[in-house]
Amino acid sequence: MSKRAPSEDPEDNQGPKRRPRGEGGIHWDETRQRWIATLTIGHTARGKRITRKASAKTETQAGEKLKQLRRDHEEGMTAAQNYTVEDAVRNWLQYGLNGRSSETITKNTIIAETHVIPDLGGRKLYAPLDKRHELSADDVDRWLTEKAKTHSTRTLQEMRAVLKRSVARAQARDKAKRNVVELCEVPRGKTGRPSKSLTLDQAEAVLKAAEEDESTIGAYVVVSLLTGARTEEMRPLRWTKTDLEGNPLAGLPVPPHIMVWRSVRAGGDTKTKKSRRTIALPVRCVEALRAQQTRQKTAREAAGKAWHDPDLVFASEVGTELDAANVRRKFRRIIKRAGLDPKDWTPRELRHSFVSLLSDNGVPLESIARLCGHSGTGVTEAIYRHQIRPVIDDGATVMDHIFPQARE
Repeated sequence: MSKRAPSEDPEDNQGPKRRPRGEGGIHWDETRQRWIATLTIGHTARGKRITRKASAKTETQAGEKLKQLRRDHEEGMTAAQNYTVEDAVRNWLQYGLNGRSSETITKNTIIAETHVIPDLGGRKLYAPLDKRHELSADDVDRWLTEKAKTHSTRTLQEMRAVLKRSVARAQARDKAKRNVVELCEVPRGKTGRPSKSLTLDQAEAVLKAAEEDESTIGAYVVVSLLTGARTEEMRPLRWTKTDLEGNPLAGLPVPPHIMVWRSVRAGGDTKTKKSRRTIALPVRCVEALRAQQTRQKTAREAAGKAWHDPDLVFASEVGTELDAANVRRKFRRIIKRAGLDPKDWTPRELRHSFVSLLSDNGVPLESIARLCGHSGTGVTEAIYRHQIRPVIDDGATVMDHIFPQARE
């Protein structure tokens, strides 16, 4: 076999050229029968090399993939090719929810484990060498459309939020080039049961059943229905924010009232700034809260040092804050006693009933929004919140007219 004659150019006789340092390399893997492109992108704190690899059937293809690895490194992409949606979601659940309430963490974890990870967890956030495995906007659209057949719009919004925030966190750490979730809209979900309101007769039946109940939930239901306070505002209500006497002799008489300035949300803030309000108490609320004071005093003396918080208005048998499930369970007992189907009603519908009863009795929507702490009240509400915090007594006046006293 003849050999090629030496070239007159000395550089032609030096064999294959070695790539400069930092540009990576290509080698043949006999075991895998593939060409492997390898690029060193840095070193760990202990000096171990951090490498990125890609494989191809031909040396030319491996060279193209090596160029892509270099471009990614130059653009700051640090993610390995196998960084998946599941990796991003679990990272967000572990580090992205710091400072959130336990309820928020639990809710997002359930959504992630039930919907996001099982359906999209295997998709890669960045796969430039094989786009077929990369999460796309079409993947998200199909996922949401399928979920819309069995879930409400609100649940779909929460699913999308978990995925969007997880990918955004990965993107901020150079583990994804873009957040494709932002390109996807939430479809209309399955229609849920619409909220409804008690009629006047039903409301009176519920009030009577609540007043006959000898537990904390009885007073809770009376105050909820006759003031329209949210259930999340009722549970942390404190006696120091409750005035059962008022000041009728003041230049501007102050009726008995409650100060709804806290909720069970993270940080104790109300739902919105305009939800922070002071509401006058109808007579039947004052009576129910006086009975609650007596009942709670007896329970506190019986519990002794085991009692947790002496300032909570609506507390458990040992003085701890009621949870939402506890309220729902005991609320159903009162609804059943009132002659209604417990499966048809929830505690939040006491607030809907409050709005409906006021509206039926001619109270302007602006006043109702102010009483409920809704956000559509403008400058007047801002003055109420930031300056003298006057007691909003419209609701109490109307409720005393609707329900003047307990019916025999």
